[in-house]
Amino acid sequence: MKHDVLEKNIGLLAFFMVIAVSIGGLTQIVPLFFQNVTNQPIEGMKPRSALEVEGRDVFIANGCVGCHSQMIRPLRAETERYGHYSVAGESVWDHPFLWGSKRTGPDLASIGGRYSDEWHRVHLNNPRDVVPTSIMPAYPFLAEKKIDSTQTAKKLQVLRTLGTPYTDADITGAAAAVQGKTEMDALVAYLQGLGTLIKSKR
Repeated sequence: MKHDVLEKNIGLLAFFMVIAVSIGGLTQIVPLFFQNVTNQPIEGMKPRSALEVEGRDVFIANGCVGCHSQMIRPLRAETERYGHYSVAGESVWDHPFLWGSKRTGPDLASIGGRYSDEWHRVHLNNPRDVVPTSIMPAYPFLAEKKIDSTQTAKKLQVLRTLGTPYTDADITGAAAAVQGKTEMDALVAYLQGLGTLIKSKR
């Protein structure tokens, strides 16, 4: 078949484009499902606590992922600033994953333990109090909104269905673990848990 015939026939061109993309996708993506490094958690990793799960939902609900990535690339500039590069095993229990694609603010993949809980509370209440040039919006209302503990156990059940190894005890005690906690408490707990395991191992 001559090349110009393919270029002039839109339907035929589209057909071969789909074939080419499908072959490329199969050769690049399918092997990942059979590599332990991409579908097994890193050694020693534990599921997030009930409070951290609620905090992750607060992170998503308030659009934090739109400005903060959670994936440190294996480049010198990034590892010097943020620490060890991200590995797939850190995200196997994330549904959905929050790698992000934009950094208006800094990457948060290894933020856990870098600042105190109080620093995070002040920063979330009014970012300019700790970073004068910050353009991040303030979230003072998080300190007033209580977590709906009636849904926490169900969230853990769904995550267990998706492969996160929560025990019956984890699910049974989920509501009590977040009872009376605010969205601010949950978000701080979530942030403090990010990247702590791999930092302690490297």
